[in-house]
Amino acid sequence: MTLTRRLGPIAALGCWLVIGIWSTAQEKTTPASPPPNRPGAEYSGMYTFLREGEFVQVTVEDEGHVTGFVSRYGDLDSDKGAFLDHFFKTGKIEGNKLTFTTAVVHGTSFEFAGVLERGEGKKPGDEAYYVIRGKLTETTTDAAKKTSSKSREVVFKAFPREASAESGPDN
Repeated sequence: MTLTRRLGPIAALGCWLVIGIWSTAQEKTTPASPPPNRPGAEYSGMYTFLREGEFVQVTVEDEGHVTGFVSRYGDLDSDKGAFLDHFFKTGKIEGNKLTFTTAVVHGTSFEFAGVLERGEGKKPGDEAYYVIRGKLTETTTDAAKKTSSKSREVVFKAFPREASAESGPDN
C-alpha cells in the first residue's frame, strides 16, 4: 500500500517535506571531506607585484597546473593609472619551481621563471610567509610593431591571508 493511500495526499506530502528537511539538515551537519591534497596548493594566493597596489594572483590546480593573473597599472598615455589584468596563458609548478606566461594586454606581456619559497613571515597567513623569487621578463610591442624585452630579478611577497581573502571569494 502506498504512503498516499495510507495517510491521504496531504499527510503524505507532509511526510515527504519532513524527510526532505531532515536529509537537508543531515547534509549540513555532516562534515565535508577535506579538499584533495594538491602538491603546491599552499602557495596559492595573492602576491605583491612591481609597484605598490599591483599584485599577482597564483592558484595551484591539479597536476602542477597553475592559473592566475597579474593586475598592474597601465603605463601608456591611453591607459595611465588604469588597472590591466594579464591572465596566465600558461602556468606550471614542479615542486617549488614556478613558471608562467601572461596574455598580451595593451602591447605588454610577462614571462616568469623562478621558485616559491618560505619568506620572512612567522606563521601561515602572515605577510611574506611565502615569496616568489626569480626572473621576470616584460615584453612590450609599440605602435610601430617594434618589440623590446627587459628582464629583472624580482621577489614578490605573499599578502596576508586576511587581505587576500577579502579581495574575492576564491582566495
